[in-house]
Parts: sequence; structure tokens; C-alpha cells
Amino acid sequence: MVHNLYQSSLDSFKKLPIFLNISSVEVGKHLYWQVGNYKVHGQVFIVTWLVMCTLLIIAFIGTRNLKRIPENFQNFMEYVLEFLQDIAKNQIGEHEYRPWVPYISTIFLFILGSNWAGALIPWKLIQLPEGELAAPTNDINTTVALALLTSFAYFYAGLRKNGLGYFSRYIEPTPVLLPINILEDFTKPLSLSFRLFGNVLADELVVSVFTLLVPILIPLPVMILGLFASSIQALIFSTLSAAYIGEAMEGHGEHE
Repeated sequence: MVHNLYQSSLDSFKKLPIFLNISSVEVGKHLYWQVGNYKVHGQVFIVTWLVMCTLLIIAFIGTRNLKRIPENFQNFMEYVLEFLQDIAKNQIGEHEYRPWVPYISTIFLFILGSNWAGALIPWKLIQLPEGELAAPTNDINTTVALALLTSFAYFYAGLRKNGLGYFSRYIEPTPVLLPINILEDFTKPLSLSFRLFGNVLADELVVSVFTLLVPILIPLPVMILGLFASSIQALIFSTLSAAYIGEAMEGHGEHE
């Protein structure tokens, strides 16, 4: 019996290269940068840093000369801040939302900037040795990273608020639901990442197909619709992130 178990394990090990080869299959071409022992998608980093620099410049211009009575661009910046505060307040709660405003705001602004960068800028006019520039959220690695950040955030929020009593949520209202509650924590980042990735990718594909099939003026309404959809995706991602954080802080394990 031991011999059969050993032989079975050996056969499984011999088949591993097949799975490794399958996992190395790629869709499309990418511009790779070698960073130590790792390869990163260069085109994603280029547009990501452009988006971050743009957001930083806008923030600097809007806050460099603050006045007690806001006017011009400061009015716009304060409106944006109030809008983002409302997202956190409505989902997390009026008494606990303030520490999470920076995170929710950063998530929303980065996704919005990334989506709009892919929708507004004709990146295809810039030729790269391999691959092509596009919205960072058009890459599954970016959306998964953002979703994992949210997962770490709501675990941290729950543990900080309730301590180890946070894990009692997995057996509420009955221990029978333990596997389902654990599975839910794995499906949250999956749904966040694939929803954002799928919608951004689909929008860019639709615009590309329309541009190839019909004159340039026809796809313009689709591009405008794409801008609206991109904004909605940023709102959905940030709202769900705030909702998950608020859910983790609901009071599991607290003693009345």
C-alpha cells in the first residue's frame, strides 16, 4: 500500500511540468521589465505612474492656496472631498468612517483616473517594442491587487475593532454556516477584481471594434457612455470596499 502511494505521488510529480506550462500561457503580448528576479508589465507601470502623477498634480494645485471662503478650483476639490466622505459615512457609519476616508478616496480616484485614462487617451498611437499602453485597470493584476488591499483593510478593521472576537462572525447565526462564511471572504476579492477588469476590458473592446468597423464619429457616443460606465465602476468598487469594512466593524464579539 505504501509502495502504491509512493508511485502515485511520483506520477503526480512527473505531471507537474504540464501544469506549469499551462500556467505560463499568456493572452496578448506585454512589455516586460526585469526587476530583480521578477518580470513586471512595463506598460501597466507607465500608465499607472502617469495616473498617480496627474492625481498628485491636481491635488497640489487645488490645495496650495487654501482660503477660508473657498472659490474656483478649491470649491471643486471640497465638493469631491464631501462626495467621498459621504461614501465612507453611508457605508461605515457616522462615528467610525473618518479614519477610512483616505483609503476609500484613494481607491475611488485611482480607479476613476485609470479608467478615464484608458477611455480618453489614444494610447494606440504610441508604439512600444511589445504590447500596448492601456488603462491599468485593463490588467487583471491591477484589479486583483486593489481587491486584495480591500480584503486586508476589512480584516484589519474587524480585528482592530473587535479583537479575536471578530472571528465569531464565521459561526453566526449558526456554526453550520462556517464553510459558507469562510468562502464568502474568498469570493469578495474575486468578485471585486473580475467585475472591474471585465467591465473595463469590455468597454475598450467595444470602442475598438466600433472604430474599426465605422467612421470615427460613430464611436463617440459609445466613448461617452464608456466614460459614464468607468465612473460607475469606480463608484461601485469604492462603495463595496467601504461596505465590507463597515460590515467587519459591525460589532461581532463585542460585549454589551
